[in-house]
Amino acid sequence: MDPVRIVGSYLSPYVRKVLVCLELKRLPYEIDPIVPFMGDDRFSKLSPLRRIPVLQDDSVTLTDSTVICEYLEDRYPEPELYPRDPVARARARWLEEYADTRMGEVFIWRLFNQVAIRPAVWGEKTDHTVLEKTLAEDVPDVLDYLEGELPADGFLFGSPQVADVAIAAFFRNAALARFTVDAKRWPATASFVERVLALEPFVRLARFEGKLARTPIPQHRAVLAEMGAPLMRETYGATTPRRGVMQI
Repeated sequence: MDPVRIVGSYLSPYVRKVLVCLELKRLPYEIDPIVPFMGDDRFSKLSPLRRIPVLQDDSVTLTDSTVICEYLEDRYPEPELYPRDPVARARARWLEEYADTRMGEVFIWRLFNQVAIRPAVWGEKTDHTVLEKTLAEDVPDVLDYLEGELPADGFLFGSPQVADVAIAAFFRNAALARFTVDAKRWPATASFVERVLALEPFVRLARFEGKLARTPIPQHRAVLAEMGAPLMRETYGATTPRRGVMQI
């Protein structure tokens, strides 16, 4: 089969979720590793909200990581990445939604944005007031909730599935922002995160992520080419950053 095409940076938790699912399903893919702020006008047509990831597969183009993962599950059903039982499936979708919305708001827009995106993309200083409130109030609120939902052993639904991947993906960005879970205060969450991030797809992707986190954005594609990443021939990248049409 021809490789699936993914547009979006390895550093995005939403892109990471899709890439891990592709690897769990053993589907070949190519990637155009742009950050969403650096997409050109063609990218705006692919992704009207100027968000990543974007998937191109045969004649379909999709945005939104949840829509993409559900499409992959429908079209390539083995191995299963959502529970069959309706109740468990609904819970899995809720946990994925919680990760994408609440964890996205806290771990990306309030934490990772302050220490990485604002300085690297916009040349802005970190707002330490926002950062301190995030670490003191918002992050503990998320972790308190997860502590009551995550298993002490194994995965949420027996085998690694989308809900596990969606939650763990945000902790990679937290780690890149030098945050780790306090295992004494949140033991179930800390062990769950460690377990999921130890899956082979996460480990393989971490090699690219770590390098990109230390590399200026204009050099990302060249560095990834040297590392042997499965790059698309064309890129939707631009040289000037542009904000999306929606802001959290």
